[in-house]
Amino acid sequence: MVQEDGGVASRSIFAWDYVLWEVRLKLVVAGFFIYLGVFFLSHYLSSRISITYRALPAKEKVFWNLAATRGVFGIQSCVAGLWALLLDPVFQADKVYSQQEWSWFNCLIACGFFLLENVAVHVSNVVFRTFDVFLVVHHLLAFGGFFGLVTNIKSGHYIPLMGMLLEMSTPFTCISWILLKVGWANTFFWKANQWVMIHMFHCRMILTYHMWWVCTSNWNAVQENLGCLHFTVVFTGLSAVTFVLNPYWTYKKTKQLVCPVDWNFTNRTMKNGSSKKLNGKPLQAKEL
Repeated sequence: MVQEDGGVASRSIFAWDYVLWEVRLKLVVAGFFIYLGVFFLSHYLSSRISITYRALPAKEKVFWNLAATRGVFGIQSCVAGLWALLLDPVFQADKVYSQQEWSWFNCLIACGFFLLENVAVHVSNVVFRTFDVFLVVHHLLAFGGFFGLVTNIKSGHYIPLMGMLLEMSTPFTCISWILLKVGWANTFFWKANQWVMIHMFHCRMILTYHMWWVCTSNWNAVQENLGCLHFTVVFTGLSAVTFVLNPYWTYKKTKQLVCPVDWNFTNRTMKNGSSKKLNGKPLQAKEL
């Protein structure tokens, strides 16, 4: 991501000896704690500025902060993914074997993020006695795909970076959910954000088709490059996203535009004042 004439300080951010196990594992751990810090920063700021947040039960506070954390990761993923897709000449020339220092850094930080996601989802499921099978499968396969880069240093980075770019919808999902909780679902901003988010899910579908095209066009090379186990995990995840998760989430988000309901907490939506009065109570629409 850094040009050859970039400054020394900029180059040093990505200049690690990625052949070393300890370097790769340290960056995975760094990614875990960076995004754990984002989670707690979201909690701190939301507690300070949001009346709605302070009134939420613990389960919804966790979901709020996870949504914010995913949104921040989505921004990182968009920058890294779009750079590889549109700008980096190395990845334009070779989509199977190519690696860059900046791509190593981003993929390992992403691995730490998905490790955090798995820990958070499973702990939340145990503590709050819930289970979202789509979310569990999605993050388990994502972590497995990125952890394969830690164990197989020959793996190319283009497909993982496109996997990161699939997170392009998360900043808009975060905004949508938080505004829904504070009772702003009747505002132009929420509806505009919802339209953009739905479009991002359409773009996710197109991106998965691109990933399939890259893989099928270089099938033997991809298989050899990834190895049997990593290949199985990556293509199981890509199949799940293409044929199940993307269509399901696109349908749910489109339906939510017409009927703004938080299906993650359906029971509470009918009982809680701020959630129940999504459509047109002036006091609710003005209070954060």
